[in-house]
Amino acid sequence: METHFNNNQEEYDLQQFAKRKIEKLKSFYSHAFVFFIGWVIYVLKEYFGVPFNFLPLRYINGFVMVIWTTAFLINAIDLFASFKIFGTEWEERKVKRILEKENEKQKWE
Repeated sequence: METHFNNNQEEYDLQQFAKRKIEKLKSFYSHAFVFFIGWVIYVLKEYFGVPFNFLPLRYINGFVMVIWTTAFLINAIDLFASFKIFGTEWEERKVKRILEKENEKQKWE
């Protein structure tokens, strides 16, 4: 009976883990869309002389784009390269280790 509960708990934890990954992907793609629009506006403003004089677009310049690009690349590396650096085996070991610690805490309570 206990193994059935542990399997359900592990399955639930893995579902929650997958849900967080999907939310991160959704957030990244939204950020990529806004980032692309920002680059289009920057190029139009700097190289084609389109006057964007209303409040938020007035402050898009090279410095802002360098900072934004850096943040975007860090976000991309965190999301996609972490799969390569910290593979699925590493993630499974971490999840199992956390679950074991939780089970040990529950035994003593």
